[in-house]
Amino acid sequence: MPRTIFPGNASRLALVRRLQPPRFLQVTKIAVAVAIAWTLSPFLPGDAQELRYYAPLGALLSMHPTLMRSLRSALQTLAGLAVGIALAGAVLLLSEPSVWTISLVIGLGSLIGGMRWLGVGGEQVPLTALFVLIIGGPEADDYSVGYLAQVCLGIVVGLLVNLLILPPLTIGTAVERLTSFRGTLATHLSDIGVALVESWPPERELWATRGNALTDAARDVRSAVQHADESRKGNPRARFNRRNLVVDYEDLAALENVTFHVRNLTEVFAGMIWGKPIPLELPPELRPVLSDALHAVAETLRATDDGPRDSAPFDAAVAAVEAILHGMQELGVGATSLSPTAAIVIDLKRILVALRPGTERDSKESPSTVV
Repeated sequence: MPRTIFPGNASRLALVRRLQPPRFLQVTKIAVAVAIAWTLSPFLPGDAQELRYYAPLGALLSMHPTLMRSLRSALQTLAGLAVGIALAGAVLLLSEPSVWTISLVIGLGSLIGGMRWLGVGGEQVPLTALFVLIIGGPEADDYSVGYLAQVCLGIVVGLLVNLLILPPLTIGTAVERLTSFRGTLATHLSDIGVALVESWPPERELWATRGNALTDAARDVRSAVQHADESRKGNPRARFNRRNLVVDYEDLAALENVTFHVRNLTEVFAGMIWGKPIPLELPPELRPVLSDALHAVAETLRATDDGPRDSAPFDAAVAAVEAILHGMQELGVGATSLSPTAAIVIDLKRILVALRPGTERDSKESPSTVV
């Protein structure tokens, strides 16, 4: 059964994630790339040998969790180096390094480095210009060539290490996060359903404070799916994993929609039970049917993670929500009491509308292999 994530576990889960094997693998690959770059750096011709300490720097700058991000970072870094060298060269052609020219170049470099197209390479613009002016000095030409050559060597080594040694593919992690998030939403709805049939007012109110946590969890899941999508680009391991991430993006969009309505009905229930943030009325006769509907919708969420999909949980949830409407009609009390319940019914119906496309789509697809 998938784990659910709530605020009390956040710090512990954060520590566990930092210690996961993929992180160890990435650190090991960085160490290997730096070592190889340092070993190869003396073989570059000319004065570049004297600047061999820049090769490990290039390897370090090119190592990122995904191949596409590594390549993009490498290109941006080279662009930043080129711009920095050009700025320093312009100063040396027109003047000599001084407190004024160096300050001017650093200012211009920082301004240019802030351009979006340079990305992470923007940091290299003022640094490179400073190194060329101060360290290169009268031999700025040789220094610039050697500096660029050694950094390029390190970048090439870093890209090859990242490509050849188990290039990261995080599709499995994204699917796990999606599954966990469904479980989190389902557990939240079930907790409210249990609270409705307990002693009144309910003793347990932890669910009433989870609104922001649910939104944060949805944001984390979207980040995981986007990272998985990026990790497969240019990745040879992706050929052995045919999972359609378009479907996962659709599932994610549906769950984000569900999260919005879950937060809405949570606030309504809190107002019904404790009178905050808005005092609302809940007819006691409607508590059982509301509880049944919440449990049924929770089961619909959980059913998307079971083997072959069928429409039974969804149909049961639709019937449970309709039972609330029948109960409201039979009760026949004033609008003040029934309006909050009607708001809950609308949220539950919208949740089911969000879940319907995924239920129907999943019933037509065969299970995908996940690494």
